[in-house]
Amino acid sequence: MSRPTQADDLSLPDADIQAEAFRQAREARKVELFEDYVELIDDLIRDGGEARQVDIAARLGVAQPTVARMLKRLIDEGLVSRKPYRGVFLTERGRALAEESRVRHGIVERFLIDIGVNPEIARRDAEGIEHHVSEATLEAFRLYSAACRSRRD
Repeated sequence: MSRPTQADDLSLPDADIQAEAFRQAREARKVELFEDYVELIDDLIRDGGEARQVDIAARLGVAQPTVARMLKRLIDEGLVSRKPYRGVFLTERGRALAEESRVRHGIVERFLIDIGVNPEIARRDAEGIEHHVSEATLEAFRLYSAACRSRRD
């Protein structure tokens, strides 16, 4: 039997390292919803000039009361504002978060396509990965894709 390589080593990591990984994952899950909402709100505003609660619910596949609760949280966080009888609007902070999320998504999606993932699958997979990938890994994805583009040119 061959000896396991370091990549094959599935031993339990150091407790501090594991705790930090779990802490980062919890934080990413918390931010993930905020990012999904502000990115979608920005997309709806860009596409049709407004983002309505009913449209947000339809696009996310959730009930309107779920959207209402999240919009309250986003307002409390200073990411969106609402006007009576009108839609939802992004604050400056909300627009910045939406743009940051869009850029992260694009880098991850491009990387997945560059390693051979079908573009439709890459788009779906990037939707989850973009929120959990570290800045260091994101930069490695970006550099890899840039190298692929330069080889194609």
